[in-house]
Amino acid sequence: MYQLFYLQGACSLATQVILRELGQEVEIIDKQHIHKFKEINPIETVPVLRDGDNTLVEGAAIMLHILNKHENSLLPKNGTARQKAIQDIMFANATMHPAYGKLFFIAQHITDETAKKAAFTAAAKNITHLWQVIENVLKNKPFLGGSTPSAADIMLTVYARWGASFPVDITLGKKTTTLLNAVQAMPNFKKSVKAEQAESEK
Repeated sequence: MYQLFYLQGACSLATQVILRELGQEVEIIDKQHIHKFKEINPIETVPVLRDGDNTLVEGAAIMLHILNKHENSLLPKNGTARQKAIQDIMFANATMHPAYGKLFFIAQHITDETAKKAAFTAAAKNITHLWQVIENVLKNKPFLGGSTPSAADIMLTVYARWGASFPVDITLGKKTTTLLNAVQAMPNFKKSVKAEQAESEK
């Protein structure tokens, strides 16, 4: 069984969803319940995944580890399709995730209200641009992975949920909205959200 350290609603949610999609048993542990989490991960971020004696950090690295380890349809085995799927995972992790991360930074570190409003507006404009890139990719298919959700689709859906926590206007295209709604309707997505809520309330 895997052990997954998470923060409710954070990017670790995508890791849990994908583990469930892979049919893997996972014990989830709220990092806020761990007194010395820094001893587990010195930079104190999630996800952290324990796979036997192996402790893995960094979301994209964890994602590729579990997708390569278990038989699945989320990551093609070879060829151009595999390269595209990895590219999509990296876009989600290294481009979209940091774009949303700026919203958290602005909320926590900018105290001047005028400057904060301007920073939120600029960050939201950039995020909207990135979603338009996704919208264009979805022109002839419902998901980045084609006819079914990919790992990147799941990751992006988790990030998209963060926007509601901030006073920003992020515009999503019609196909993007359909994708996000479809992923959130997945049984394992719903199950993962409920599992986090239940564990964090203990």
